Amino acid sequence: MQYRIGTGTDAHALTAGRPLILGGVAIPHPRGLAGHSDGDALSHAVIDALLGAAGAGDIGMHFPAGDPSLAGISSLILLERAAGIIAAGGWCIVNVDATMLAQRPRLASHTELMRHNIAAALSVEQQQISVKATTTDYLGFTGREEGIAAIAVALLSRP
Repeated sequence: MQYRIGTGTDAHALTAGRPLILGGVAIPHPRGLAGHSDGDALSHAVIDALLGAAGAGDIGMHFPAGDPSLAGISSLILLERAAGIIAAGGWCIVNVDATMLAQRPRLASHTELMRHNIAAALSVEQQQISVKATTTDYLGFTGREEGIAAIAVALLSRP
């Protein structure tokens, strides 16, 4: 059995006039994340972790921000496409562990639905996906509530 680990990081600015979507969940908040797609920093970090583990490049290579067909697209669809890319390379997802960094809104009450959505998009069991939320105790751009960041690690296997 061969194993590979990949990491992913993403951050987006909070901006007025957009819904806040993380892990495919619409979070009640007056501002959403800026981005070409739905701005889902959590899903984007997971995509980069998966693609990195498979040695298949990064999110910008497969889903470029300038592609008009991707404008406003759900990042869960991008996750499904990323799962197809890694499966085509013969890889299976062992697990994904992700953490969101945001001062506000509080995200912990939404993590179970995020896990469910990500697992469904990747066609894996929910227990293979971990999603956590933390603050930065008012430090940095997340602490100043200017944006939200996410980090993820993925483990893949191949016979």
